[in-house]
Amino acid sequence: MAFSPPPAHLTRPDLQGAHGMAAATHWLAAASAQSVLERGGNAFDAATAGAFVLHVVEPHLNGPGGDVVAIFATAADPGRPVVLDGQGPAPAAATIEHYRDVEGLDLVPGSGALAAAVPGAVDAWLTLLRDHGTWTLADVLAPAIGYARDGHPVLAAVCRTVAGVADLFTEHWPTSAARWLPDGRPPRPGDVVTNPELAAVLTGLVDAEHAARAAGDPRDTAIDAARDRWRDVVGHAVTEFVATPHRHSDGRDHAGVLAADDVASYAARYEDAVTVEFRGHTVAKPGAWSQGPALLQALRMLDGLDDEHLDPSTVAGAHTVLETLKLVLADRDVWYGDDDVPLDHLLSPGYARERRALLGEVASHTIRPGDVPGRTTPPTPPLRTTYPVDAPAGSLPGASAGVGEPTVPVTPVVAGDGLETDATGRTRGDTCHLDVVDRWGNMISATPSGGWLQSSPTVPGLGFCLGTRLQMTWLDESSPSRLAPGSRPRTTLTPTLVLRDGHPVLACGSPGGDQQDQWQLPFLLRVLAGGYTPQQAIDAPTLHTTSAVGSFWPRTWTPGGAVVEDRLGADVLTGLAERGHRLTLAGDWALGRLSAVTRDPATGVLGAAANPRGEQGYATGR
Repeated sequence: MAFSPPPAHLTRPDLQGAHGMAAATHWLAAASAQSVLERGGNAFDAATAGAFVLHVVEPHLNGPGGDVVAIFATAADPGRPVVLDGQGPAPAAATIEHYRDVEGLDLVPGSGALAAAVPGAVDAWLTLLRDHGTWTLADVLAPAIGYARDGHPVLAAVCRTVAGVADLFTEHWPTSAARWLPDGRPPRPGDVVTNPELAAVLTGLVDAEHAARAAGDPRDTAIDAARDRWRDVVGHAVTEFVATPHRHSDGRDHAGVLAADDVASYAARYEDAVTVEFRGHTVAKPGAWSQGPALLQALRMLDGLDDEHLDPSTVAGAHTVLETLKLVLADRDVWYGDDDVPLDHLLSPGYARERRALLGEVASHTIRPGDVPGRTTPPTPPLRTTYPVDAPAGSLPGASAGVGEPTVPVTPVVAGDGLETDATGRTRGDTCHLDVVDRWGNMISATPSGGWLQSSPTVPGLGFCLGTRLQMTWLDESSPSRLAPGSRPRTTLTPTLVLRDGHPVLACGSPGGDQQDQWQLPFLLRVLAGGYTPQQAIDAPTLHTTSAVGSFWPRTWTPGGAVVEDRLGADVLTGLAERGHRLTLAGDWALGRLSAVTRDPATGVLGAAANPRGEQGYATGR
């Protein structure tokens, strides 16, 4: 049986060309990346330039104090997908004993400096530029410095975010109020906003590069000088600031534990990607310190089924996708972490057959991790339900759509800009994404996140705040994703690279926290098995499950929960409800914020596609 027909009318064209392509969650980032490609830069120069622009123009979705995970392949070694790890670890003083016994917590808070891992994004981008780019740091940072120093028209979503946290800023985070409420009010859409402190920090990195070059140092050593400047400036500013207690998402004031030594000792690194084969393609993801292998587990399970059960636009396919996601996310929450994850078993064909046998005709309302031979299964994380377990099946109009990388929704939400807050410091945020391919065949997919303006108070002298990735750890010594000094929190950031016959052909990804791989799965099924073009697959209606433990504070789940776009159609939605799924209707255009770039190795033709939802993401190229 063939897949359902793709959308008859696309919101945007599938771009095609031969020079270069960029796609991102903000048009200024995509345009900045493309401008680098136009002037002879490669994909890594372009991605770095676009990423720093995202720090400036999407401050509610990412920042220099956050993290990034990227996956790429080079024209020189196209068959080897490489992961750029910009996920900073827990600080040396971030122990379970301190958080639990001294601070009196049972969960790491969702906002405030106690949730801050070591900032990893900036060092990661500079490392990538040093090793695989061709431009100077000064040229790459010029667009971001310009937007921070001279200003840019602020997004409506940024204004809504600041308005949502205005009371928190005014009452508890005065440095953030000074940064974002300079006239005592939130900015209005279209206002030209600047960030002179951030512009000064970035200019300082350029100055360090210039000084090193003037002393005769080569390009790579000069970029390393900028990395050293970053560590010194940020480490000292952060250490001094986080020592003052401030409001966290538990409604109490705490001091942070991040110190200058943590920042000084951090260096981004590269890893080999984890891969599986699916329908003649190699799908590559970051390791199990991310949630990436969950997507690979899902593809392993689904590869043994016919197309009817892979098509998310049918009752059978949507049900199968949701049930598969529940199983792989249960494994994620029990087995994944920063060390000794049994991926060989979890990704084996035999284990996929074993898990596939659990796919029934009725929606599961339980969490069912699998067993690993010779291993004691870690305990299931504590379960906090979002509604009474005995609530009836069917539509749940009061349930959260879970659209971003949330901490906690204060009121029910359906997809939008991904923010809810109250004056206690409880906030929700989201993430960015960008993809770039150049004419030589270099390709990269990157997901920057963390350090949202609503994460924690703005650090004086820096113009940005710290991230909150430690909220994804557990204060439980038996958990593979436990809080531990020097260990990476198990992140949700999970870009994707797809290869065919040893050449990269597709890079894609999406913001969305726990939904990132969930939204990528229907996209990949439609492209790799259904024959859709990338834009057709992005435009097609999608869905995700909330019947898994949330990765963000307060770590809730909805047994049997599924969030769906209404465009799936009345017949599909009725069929899912009849099978026991508790549905949240998110609207017609609400879920998924994917972008993608492509390359045909045989012809050199490049492509790009971007998400229309939210009226913000764009693809460009020629």
